[in-house]
Amino acid sequence: MMMEQNWILPTLIAIPFITGFLCWLIEKADDRLPRWIALLGMIATFALTLVLWQGNEFNTWLATQNAGADNVPWAAEFSVPWIPLLGIEFHLAMDGLSLLMIALTAFLGIMAVACSWGEIQRRVGFFHLNLLWSLGGVIGVFLAIDLFLFFFFWELMLLPIYFLIALWGHNAEGGRTKEYAATKFFIYTQASGLIMLIGILVLVLMNYVQSGVLSFNYHHLLGTDLGGWEFIVMLCFFIGFAVKLPVFPLHGWLPDAHAQAPTAGSVDLAGILIKTAAFGLLRFVLPLFPNASAEFAPIAMTLGAIGIFYGAFLAFAQTDMKRLLAYTSVSHMGFVLLAIYAGNLVSLQGLMIQMLAHGLSSAALFIMAGQMYERLHTRDLTKMGGMWGQFRYFAPLLMFFCAALLGIPGTGNFIGEILIMLGAFAKFPVFTVLAAASLVFGGLYSLILIYQALFGENTSKALAEQNGGRLHDLGKRELVLLVSLAVGLVWLGLYPQPALDVSHDAMAWIESSYHAPIVAEHAHAHQTHSHLAGGQ
Repeated sequence: MMMEQNWILPTLIAIPFITGFLCWLIEKADDRLPRWIALLGMIATFALTLVLWQGNEFNTWLATQNAGADNVPWAAEFSVPWIPLLGIEFHLAMDGLSLLMIALTAFLGIMAVACSWGEIQRRVGFFHLNLLWSLGGVIGVFLAIDLFLFFFFWELMLLPIYFLIALWGHNAEGGRTKEYAATKFFIYTQASGLIMLIGILVLVLMNYVQSGVLSFNYHHLLGTDLGGWEFIVMLCFFIGFAVKLPVFPLHGWLPDAHAQAPTAGSVDLAGILIKTAAFGLLRFVLPLFPNASAEFAPIAMTLGAIGIFYGAFLAFAQTDMKRLLAYTSVSHMGFVLLAIYAGNLVSLQGLMIQMLAHGLSSAALFIMAGQMYERLHTRDLTKMGGMWGQFRYFAPLLMFFCAALLGIPGTGNFIGEILIMLGAFAKFPVFTVLAAASLVFGGLYSLILIYQALFGENTSKALAEQNGGRLHDLGKRELVLLVSLAVGLVWLGLYPQPALDVSHDAMAWIESSYHAPIVAEHAHAHQTHSHLAGGQ
């Protein structure tokens, strides 16, 4: 079954790469132009996702169908041969899950470009090259279903982040340098990527031994009988994604990378990059290794539960606002593991909303941390205080996003967490109760953040004057940014149905492939594929 070629898919990847390259070329001529080119590039990407959203039906796949390699609910596909000798093709496909993730990426890409407008003053073009190339790599990760191509984009999105942190980051106060943070991030992600590559190659070779067809194609690899190797290969993939998510105890790179990255880098990392790992677990780990995943579920849940509490406890101890937010990400990703390994439609749908809402709320808080740093030249919460009376817009917005992070009703985070717990409770009641208890800690660290920054002694004015500036409220550009993120969160909280409709088919297919592994039709699928290969 080959759908017609959809040229929008490669265009989605090409726009950030081309505009990023243009930013770099034009930097010599004009300093302001790269910002506008980057902004227009991300707006065009976002517009294309809306075109795809309008043009497709996402709610037609029935749960009664068996999950099979031939009926993955793709809404659009694009495929051209690339390295035919090794069975590698440039194969992109999009379902509701990847569409929503790309829409989030493009939207937060616009935010990242806009929030660095005043912050980045040197090598503006090269900065936007790195920012847009990492976003292009992320979109490639969400679309690639040839495993070689997927790995290519997976590695591609990491390199620009290294430069973003090392060249435009901040050195921690009295702590490590930005180069240290960038190198640590790079070593962690490269090592885990290599482990995943080993997993991909073993999977492809075992499939080759059985079918005689060398292929990296997702459809061909579904339902490969790995025998006793399944658990080991699944672990290779899991480690690759777990470092990125980050799952406790593999999260060591995250707090440093976040604290030292420029604002746009933090938005990119918290809002988008860690979602690629959750996406990888959903797209590859559950459908390709259903039995091993089911066996591994209790271990993954335990790691998730430890992560939820560990992240929350460490968030309490932080005085740097960005480090505090980084540890809340570790905590929230425990919920993601709970949702993925519960693996039923309700928890997976909840995960979709949670990922979108967490992307928006954490991006907003990192943008606000950056804005605060521009005004006070510090991110140390112990030195702040009393800003409620000083700011007309900044303080209430900070309060709103902290409340959203804590999952207050009316925001998308609440819908996501409730659905995840409803879905997971039937299968893993103990873990769900633990996760629910951890929400109390979420409330506490949000309140501590609000109290230390906004109330208490009025030290912030003196602090700004001491650093040669005065406290000025949010400008128009900053207000538009934050209000649009707030609107997105409230929309997800009050009317999540459109997002749930779009992701329904993809999630229903993942659920059925996880609970009813694709084995029986695999032999048949291979006969047809090898027949096709012979026919070509």
